[in-house]
Amino acid sequence: MNLQSAGLNADLHCHSSVSDGTLEPEALAARAKANGVELWALTDHDEVGGQHRAIAAAAGLALPYLPGVEISVTFAGITVHIVGLGFDPDDAALVAGLAATRGGRRERALEMAEGLAQAGIPGAFDGALKYVGNPELISRTHFARFLVESGICQDTHEVFRRFLVDGRPGYVPHRWARLRDAVEWITGAGGIATIAHPGRYKMTPNEEYALFSEFKAHGGAAVEVVTGSHTPAEYVRYAETAHEFGLYASRGADFHSPEESHTDLGALPALPATLAPVWEPLRDRVLLPS
Repeated sequence: MNLQSAGLNADLHCHSSVSDGTLEPEALAARAKANGVELWALTDHDEVGGQHRAIAAAAGLALPYLPGVEISVTFAGITVHIVGLGFDPDDAALVAGLAATRGGRRERALEMAEGLAQAGIPGAFDGALKYVGNPELISRTHFARFLVESGICQDTHEVFRRFLVDGRPGYVPHRWARLRDAVEWITGAGGIATIAHPGRYKMTPNEEYALFSEFKAHGGAAVEVVTGSHTPAEYVRYAETAHEFGLYASRGADFHSPEESHTDLGALPALPATLAPVWEPLRDRVLLPS
């Protein structure tokens, strides 16, 4: 395995049932291995509770592994996700920070359910709980699965057109961690902070420039360039952004479920060869099969 190659089939963004995915960490490891992934990371939302399971599963499959997490951040009133890679999953400050970030999800979920009830959809909180592996991490995704299972929507994409988004029934904003805190938790635990799927954020050019500038100033060092929600044009755009800000480039499907995700583990195009891959500075943090 060449950890200096941008062509490595690294998939460094996916979710298990520990947060809002549908597969257990062990099943994700097996899927990654079967799909030809050469370096894998599990990046559950605001939670490292699945890391030791993922580490053990990857070791059993001789699959090189990087510990990961995806932290929810509020920046300029917009929810942004910061992926951490290659950190110590038992770091006390990181674990405490993530616990604080998870706080408030239950209260938010109850408000979401009340909004859906007012729109004629009762029982949404209990319905969403059926899909939650970790009740601390109840989220819009779990409500979306309830709405599909109930026959109210055909799929989760329809859910997010009709419900749970700004201006639609069931939408409740949430204030997450600060950008500085998320980056410092990751770097303080020995990892590298990465801006996840920047093409998804509805930011003005000035807001996006401010995000990248502040992220870099706080010690952030990478950006997802090739990811499941980016178009080929966005691969090019964020490759240019990586060069502009001197950031490493990451790659990850953001896989959640065989039924819901457009892009499977290991199925993305390679990073552009002109970019410095994020796994290069993390080579000493990669957990290699013994």
